[in-house]
Amino acid sequence: MKISSPLSASTPSNPSLNRGTISAWNRIEEPMWQGSETDIRRGLPFNLLSPTWQMFLMGDGAPTRHLQLLTQSEISVDVVAMTPIGESDDNAPSDITAIAGPRIRRQIFLRSQQTGEIFSHATSWWSEATMQKYLKDPSLPIWVSLNQKYTELYRDLKGIYKGNSPNLAEAFGYPEIDTYWGRHYLLWHGGEPITMIYEIYSPAIGKYLGSSSL
Repeated sequence: MKISSPLSASTPSNPSLNRGTISAWNRIEEPMWQGSETDIRRGLPFNLLSPTWQMFLMGDGAPTRHLQLLTQSEISVDVVAMTPIGESDDNAPSDITAIAGPRIRRQIFLRSQQTGEIFSHATSWWSEATMQKYLKDPSLPIWVSLNQKYTELYRDLKGIYKGNSPNLAEAFGYPEIDTYWGRHYLLWHGGEPITMIYEIYSPAIGKYLGSSSL
């Protein structure tokens, strides 16, 4: 099944490159709070974001690997869509200009193989040439694909957000919680940015990280 709308919580069993109309991607809509690179470097008040959540969201480790360690479960990548967007900026954060065109937008869910819980939704933007070089199998976590090549990475955090993302509420499965944390960053290798990633995290990770604020 191929997801045709971000409103759907289903995931495809046979992901393929979608050559159809460019569709929307999920972001934090009208953030009630957002932070800059300076805020990320300095750290946030604990009544806004707890220490454990700050270590998770504002550290430079691979989120899939962190989720694996937190949950003691293998993490599956459910590919929602692979959409060519050409030279479009895709209404993405301005840092997308660091990614050369033509671009491909990749949308995924990260899910526990053990419990089926969805932990996050991520949208990433790649140049077509870079994706062919570094992400030959889009169903693998990025850190797994790049570790196979012993690729050294730097995660350059650009923004952090708190707010709503209505299209993801059903997928996340927590109707009583409608406020999520998200972030976006550039992933660098060899002095060059290879992808920009925008992630939104499910309340499900609160089971492992504790409350998001003190």
